[in-house]
Amino acid sequence: MITSLACRNSILARLATSSTRRRLLQTMTTNNLPFSTPSSTPAAIVPNFINKSLHRYSFSTSPDYTNYETWHRDNYEEDTVAAVGGSNVGTTDAAFHGLNTIRNFHPPNEVPRMSVLMELKDDVGALHDVLRFFWKYDVNISRIESRPVSNNDNDGIPKFDFFVDFYGKVGNANVDSLLRELKHMTDKLLVLDEKEVHWFPRHISELDLIANRTLDAGTDLEADHPGFRDVEYRQRRARLAELALNHRMHHAIPKTEYTTEEVKTWGLVWDTMENLWEKYACKEYMKSMNLMKKHCNYHRNAIPQLSSISSFLQIQTNFRLRPVAGLISSRDFLNGLAFRTFFCTQYIRHPSKPLYTPEPDICHELLGHVPMFADRDFCDFSQEIGLASLGASDEDVLKLARCYWHSVEFGLCRGEDGKNKAYGAGLLSSFGELEYACKERDGVGDDDGNDNDDDDDEKFVEVGEDSVPTRPVIKPWNPAVAAMQDFPITTYQPVYFLAESLQDAKLKMRKYCEDLPRAFFASYNAQTDTVHIDRPVRRTVGVPGSDEPK
Repeated sequence: MITSLACRNSILARLATSSTRRRLLQTMTTNNLPFSTPSSTPAAIVPNFINKSLHRYSFSTSPDYTNYETWHRDNYEEDTVAAVGGSNVGTTDAAFHGLNTIRNFHPPNEVPRMSVLMELKDDVGALHDVLRFFWKYDVNISRIESRPVSNNDNDGIPKFDFFVDFYGKVGNANVDSLLRELKHMTDKLLVLDEKEVHWFPRHISELDLIANRTLDAGTDLEADHPGFRDVEYRQRRARLAELALNHRMHHAIPKTEYTTEEVKTWGLVWDTMENLWEKYACKEYMKSMNLMKKHCNYHRNAIPQLSSISSFLQIQTNFRLRPVAGLISSRDFLNGLAFRTFFCTQYIRHPSKPLYTPEPDICHELLGHVPMFADRDFCDFSQEIGLASLGASDEDVLKLARCYWHSVEFGLCRGEDGKNKAYGAGLLSSFGELEYACKERDGVGDDDGNDNDDDDDEKFVEVGEDSVPTRPVIKPWNPAVAAMQDFPITTYQPVYFLAESLQDAKLKMRKYCEDLPRAFFASYNAQTDTVHIDRPVRRTVGVPGSDEPK
């Protein structure tokens, strides 16, 4: 690394071109939190060392955060209130009108930024000499990343590539002057174009733009759905869907009055699962379930309210719930996890089949998913997948969705007794599959599905209209393998992935996400509910309100 600590301090001092900058540079921080500064001022420089040969200096950029807060207050809340206010407050059409107003508004956070690649010899003071021109022309840097050049010239002097992001654009007098100076100071200078990526939310308020992009409206039931011919059930689903469609982030989740029949269905599921949790659920789930019973009114005789659960989770792990009307795309769902937000349905399965549901319902959400969100390791694990999904390609979103399925939905971890325990919501809310996945499954099956038991390999058990092997394949948790593993959605899983612990699952997932080819790296700021990205991109594909693919 070229820049020693002394050299870095010298660089910081020379970057202080105004009294404002000098005051900010006096308050350096070691985390990635923005400063409460006017939107026109640069923020403090934050060193953030990345592993191996990659070294990154992250410059926290408060203008993005400030502008998002201003945009949300001035253009989001007022437009939405105007659209859904008065006598139309309960209508879905009004809610969509409000969203269309937002979609047509372009927030001012997209401050022009550009990137350059500079190649420098590893000489003493080389980086210092280059950066002084940023000081000279009053150009604010947002990121510096360095990598050693693998193919050096014959002169034997090591070289480094420096990727520098800064505010401005070609055509600006100061930027043009800076580029002319840099051309003479560097061995190689390339101006990098902004990458076009899939649209993704930058502020938590923008989750409202994707929460209603449902693949179904919560009422479009298939002909084989138990409630397909039940008019009253479908009307109830429509009312709950309308509540979700009208909801907005930062507004209190309204109370849902569940019927006696719905509570009865909830109680039947609770009674069926309770003993199985004691036997097969991971310790983190059991600990969290006790917290939910204590703080969120979890018991068999009442369906807990999303509002009280979300408030508790925000205190416990900074996670929250956001009602949705039905299924949303994998991209939109994972994007929500980046903001530590879980999109949650509110309808319940049909009472004719209380132990079966063809889609996620309130029993699956509150009994399977939600208790695990009271565990910080699990929340961090979920957010890793969410952050990696921001702006990702369709191919990578599919890989991340598979990882999510094989972990958050159907993941296993090793218990303290050495036996396999469930932490996936699809298992923790399904009495049949929970036992199928965990019962007497103490070992990890071979990758080819052969558990060294020739008799079991040819035995099958009937599950509904499907036949599944009597013994599923259990593989060690490896996100790279899980990302390529397809899965069925209407029957038991043929393959499960076993982590040594939730911490093990999180660390491996983090490493996998770091190795994905990404247009940028994102970090979440909990103080401002904003995602900061480390390089300029253009969010042009799948923009909410457009006809492009989501």
